[in-house]
Amino acid sequence: MAAWSFDDIPDQTGRVAVVTGANTGIGFETARMLAGKGARVVLTYRDKGKGEAALDRIRAGQPAGVVTGAKLDLADLDSVTAFADAYRAYRADHDRLDLLINNAGVMAPPLGRTRQGFELQFGTNHLGHFALTGELLPLLDAAPAARVVTVSSLAHWTGGIDIDDLNWRQRRYRPWAAYGQSKLANLLFSLELQRRLTEAGSTVRAVAAHPGLTSTEIGRHQGRSTGESRSRVERMIRMRPPAGALPSLRAATDPQAAAGSYWGPARRFGTSGPPAPARSSARAKDTVMASRLWSESEQLTGVAYPFSALGRTERPA
Repeated sequence: MAAWSFDDIPDQTGRVAVVTGANTGIGFETARMLAGKGARVVLTYRDKGKGEAALDRIRAGQPAGVVTGAKLDLADLDSVTAFADAYRAYRADHDRLDLLINNAGVMAPPLGRTRQGFELQFGTNHLGHFALTGELLPLLDAAPAARVVTVSSLAHWTGGIDIDDLNWRQRRYRPWAAYGQSKLANLLFSLELQRRLTEAGSTVRAVAAHPGLTSTEIGRHQGRSTGESRSRVERMIRMRPPAGALPSLRAATDPQAAAGSYWGPARRFGTSGPPAPARSSARAKDTVMASRLWSESEQLTGVAYPFSALGRTERPA
């Protein structure tokens, strides 16, 4: 398979993308490259100063598209609702949504809780994106060839879903086990979302990706959690953020990226190289667990997806 790069991204003129966690790392590079191909991109971020700095950096590169920013804290469901409400109300600038890139995340921090009391990694990486996608799904369904790209991780291979203790209230908290659970949840979510979209007759595609081993700020807790020095971890890293963003971009833009597919680096057991179809664990393909997790996620977030109303909207060209 030929290497796939920025040059292979189709023209995105006229398309609108929301990228979560876009002020740094692969989220920033995903937003930058989409804007470079002509898309209107909404960067979301928790920190206003860092978000505005990211906007300035992209604009300085004179992208073909337009970039704007908005605050979004996925660790607070009220913030998710506020962002979705503001996006829907701002129809003059965002009258459609073609791409939702569920990229933001936290990795292996000490035990923390979201504003609603969920374990921080599960609440941010999975539940926040679950709620956001549900809020924005009608807009995605109204656009032709829209996609939801959810960023998982190689760590999903070590993850397990404890459906009775998703938020680590009964178990001894282990940062990496919690991270693996959240990243496995990302893949199960993408699988179940696609199944339900297909059943509803929607043309929206749910696709997943992972960045292999990429050096980004998400790894800032690694030394504390593993006992390794940061320099040792960094020596193991194979890719920089522009390369790490390519699996997400291929999942989002390649016409051959089928509904339900999964993309990641092609070499060294998925740790580096150009984006290609990726392997996932048997647990990530468990349709029974995917359905159970979906039901639990609906209850925890209070977000019910409007599947019965999908597939009926007249779509713009």
